[in-house]
Amino acid sequence: MSYLEYNVKTVPTGLRKVLHVNWPLVLLLAAVASVGFLMLYSVAGGRIDVWAEPQMKRFAIGLVGMLAIGFVPIWFWRNVSAVAYLGSLLLLVAVELFGDIGMGAQRWLEIGPLRLQPSELMKIALVMLLAAYYDWLDVKKVSHPLWVIIPVVMILVPTFLVLKQPDLGTAILLLAGGGIVMFVAGVRIWYFGTVIALGVALIFTVIESRGTDWQLIKDYQFRRIDTFLDPSADPLGAGYNITQAQIALGSGGWAGKGFMQGTQSRLNFLPEKHTDFIFTTLAEEFGFIGAFSLLMLYVMILLFCIQSALANRDRFSALLILGISSTFFLFFMVNMSMVTGLMPVVGVPLPLVSYGGTAMIILLAGFGLVQSAHIHRPR
Repeated sequence: MSYLEYNVKTVPTGLRKVLHVNWPLVLLLAAVASVGFLMLYSVAGGRIDVWAEPQMKRFAIGLVGMLAIGFVPIWFWRNVSAVAYLGSLLLLVAVELFGDIGMGAQRWLEIGPLRLQPSELMKIALVMLLAAYYDWLDVKKVSHPLWVIIPVVMILVPTFLVLKQPDLGTAILLLAGGGIVMFVAGVRIWYFGTVIALGVALIFTVIESRGTDWQLIKDYQFRRIDTFLDPSADPLGAGYNITQAQIALGSGGWAGKGFMQGTQSRLNFLPEKHTDFIFTTLAEEFGFIGAFSLLMLYVMILLFCIQSALANRDRFSALLILGISSTFFLFFMVNMSMVTGLMPVVGVPLPLVSYGGTAMIILLAGFGLVQSAHIHRPR
């Protein structure tokens, strides 16, 4: 035992947990959130009270919650993973029955003064349950068809409920996030090849269903696909959002127009400039350098999570960290691809930067689980 290890073991348990917190990860999360505060201040025309101040308060609450969750032993979160999943599933059913409708979608629950989006909870709860399942399952059974069907059902049930809201973006994140956990748990790759083939067949079926009595997705979702394929076909209608986003991205150049000098956002050409399309405001005001810097902050968060997972000898903890960090990756990958025209617009916010309450607090709670796995890892 080294002198440092001996000294750490001699301090009280509570203080020892503080010392074991992954503080570089905390600082990186705060740095990304600070970028969000800055951009929300900008898009509000220099007013802090509109979006930036509420976002700061939510981040402060989420940060305290993250540390509180991190100090709870990881075995507790393993034991309550099924409860978290079933609770989230019941909330999704409640959305279907009693949910609040906004912008053409039924995604929220009004619980007193709180407005909750249960699909955000499910992103974390699903990863928790899958990690607990593969921690419990014998490694030799991981790729057996019977034991593959069970996690597939776990993934498909909430995905179906989320699609009914409709929320295609979150449904994609649930499918992809669950699939990544199965992959890193050791499920054989030919299963994923089969899923990809079925996915291609499903896309073909969806396209063929257009205009029929059995149409599989909504008309506005078909319009999003049309816009993705050719946004210039209707630049003032369905293609307006992505066209204005691409103008903002291109006009930023290398170094941008300067803080609060972006014409697309200041003159209200940019749609949803404080939520889904906030990345384009950043690119317009700070250019390629600013956009690339934010991307590097995201990448560093991922690297710290992956390093923590690889160093963790507890299977549940390692799978949990990889699952949550993968969900985080999918968040910013889909958003950035969406606003740059590489993917259809599916309504996924930029994590820790876009304005929003449920998404930020739930994401920080997920990183609280990462901290719990890191703090309580076998040493």
